[in-house]
Amino acid sequence: MQQKKIYFVSLGCVKNRVDSEVMLGVATREGFALSSDADAADVIVVNTCGFIGEAKRESVETVLELAELKEHGQCKKLVVTGCLAQRYPGELASEMPEVDHFLGSSDMLKLANVLRDETNERMLVGNPADWVIRASDPRVLTESQASAYVKIAEGCNRTCSFCVIPQMRGKQRSRLADDVVAEVEQLVDQGVREILLISQDTVSYGRDLPASERTKLADLVERVANVRGVHWVRLFYLYPENLDAKLLDVVANHPRMVKYVDMPLQHASDTMLTRMRRGHGKDRQRRVVDRLKNAIPNLAFRTAFIVGHPGETDAEFDELCEFVTWAEFDHVGVFRYSDEESCRSFTQDEKVPTRVAASRYRKLMGLQRKIARARNKARIGSELEVLVEGVSEEHEFVMKGRHEGQAPDVDGQVYLSGSDVRAGSFVRVQISQASDYDLVGEVIEPVRTRPVHKRRITLPVLGTRSAQKWQ
Repeated sequence: MQQKKIYFVSLGCVKNRVDSEVMLGVATREGFALSSDADAADVIVVNTCGFIGEAKRESVETVLELAELKEHGQCKKLVVTGCLAQRYPGELASEMPEVDHFLGSSDMLKLANVLRDETNERMLVGNPADWVIRASDPRVLTESQASAYVKIAEGCNRTCSFCVIPQMRGKQRSRLADDVVAEVEQLVDQGVREILLISQDTVSYGRDLPASERTKLADLVERVANVRGVHWVRLFYLYPENLDAKLLDVVANHPRMVKYVDMPLQHASDTMLTRMRRGHGKDRQRRVVDRLKNAIPNLAFRTAFIVGHPGETDAEFDELCEFVTWAEFDHVGVFRYSDEESCRSFTQDEKVPTRVAASRYRKLMGLQRKIARARNKARIGSELEVLVEGVSEEHEFVMKGRHEGQAPDVDGQVYLSGSDVRAGSFVRVQISQASDYDLVGEVIEPVRTRPVHKRRITLPVLGTRSAQKWQ
């Protein structure tokens, strides 16, 4: 009997990617072979994003494109999962008769029932979303040989005006610390050396748990960094509030913590932060930025801002530009506001014209590009530790990697010359050239790490696409 094949497309953020990897694990456990060719697959799964207009359009277009393949190829089932299905289950079911099953953002494990032909029900979207990954869940890594994202919580309790995450992902649900550490240990045994800790609101980790089961974020991070075999630990999506002194100490002084923080600030005007329901003003943001930079020497700081939110005036945008000039962030993501019908901001007056938002986007990105270029040029002549990721997509005879101030996908890269290096290894590199976002350097020597006794099995993947990186 010929083994059945399954094809995946994963859209949206890295949290969605983790969900896709769990579904890959489910499919593998059910005996399916992973296919990189949609035409050859018996089952096609599209894990959708439903956060903003552009991502929703990409999700719908991808589903319709693959529905054509189902009609004319060998595919027997088309399954749509993720945030778009969670947000618009009824509408999608009505408009897309070609889709056999809909699973939401919390239904990854239900894919097993679909693959076993144990259900004829089209609508398998759980409401409310209530699942969070566990170390015991199957998972197949799809990206770097040495890096893996680890979710420490799911959902969000914040009420930011522009955000639909709580509607699609539910209230915050933190994992127990022991379970997080167990997953990290499993990943290390598979060859992972960089652990990327993520959630929607990382600072709030554990606050939703009973007091007897609660672990502070600083203690969890320290436990993860102490796992034997971990080389780097990186933190994402911190909310700009007064951070625990121990957390700052762990990031600053633990030898396996990279000196890197991702903290989306969203704006820098008091009136805009109030409209955005961010719960604080620009003075506190300045204090938080100052405290982080003073507490963590050589900190790489990534943040994100929204331009074009309802009510944003030229003066308020100028405040944002002044703030970015003052802070000199290493990495900035700028996003144009998307007017989502279920967000609080949808009902706010004084909509900003699209062309104005686009102009502000270009101006702020141009401002940050100059800052990033200057910071990169200051690294020429320095020596950096670099994680080798593989062959460059742009230059087939050049290897690429990242130094600790660069996160996967969203920041720049280091292009390597002067030595044969292995993907997944750590090397010392002397920087010789710099551009706006990328660096070029010569490999000096490898960095010693603990030998890997077990290696992850590499599986073919998978038509993965990426929508806007957004927090």
